[in-house]
Amino acid sequence: MHTQHDTARTAHDHASAPGSGPVSWAMAAQATLHCLTGCAIGEVLGMVIGTSVGLSTGATVALAVGLAFVFGYALTMRGVLRAGLPLRRALQVALAADTVSITVMEVVDNAVMVSVPGAMEAGVSSAVFWLSLAGALAVAFVVTLPVNRWLMGRGKGHAVVHAYHH
Repeated sequence: MHTQHDTARTAHDHASAPGSGPVSWAMAAQATLHCLTGCAIGEVLGMVIGTSVGLSTGATVALAVGLAFVFGYALTMRGVLRAGLPLRRALQVALAADTVSITVMEVVDNAVMVSVPGAMEAGVSSAVFWLSLAGALAVAFVVTLPVNRWLMGRGKGHAVVHAYHH
């Protein structure tokens, strides 16, 4: 027997479930933070390697973007592999869950980083480099958050992964 409280809670839970309509900002923020984690690992690693060895801005950005996708997909795959999916299916889930989010995040992040005068040339020992990179990642999070919320509300993006969370 359902009480009034149970019915209200069930209706609320259903309304915020991915793919079933409106998605809460908190759920979208959690998905975006997950994406940001993988992107940031790859982005920072790529920027540090590229600037340290003197790669051109284009080559450094390409390396950072490539590594951001690798680490972003890897974090998602780690979770769904743990849930028992075979490798091929885990890769499919990661591609479906993260491609748009990582793409938006990387376009914004790198556009900001490249637009800060001197940031790419500053080197890893410079506060300008690290503050620019941190700021670029923060802007990317803010821009990607509503994109993820919109995708999740349509059962796409990170909503695909929720079927495998326990």
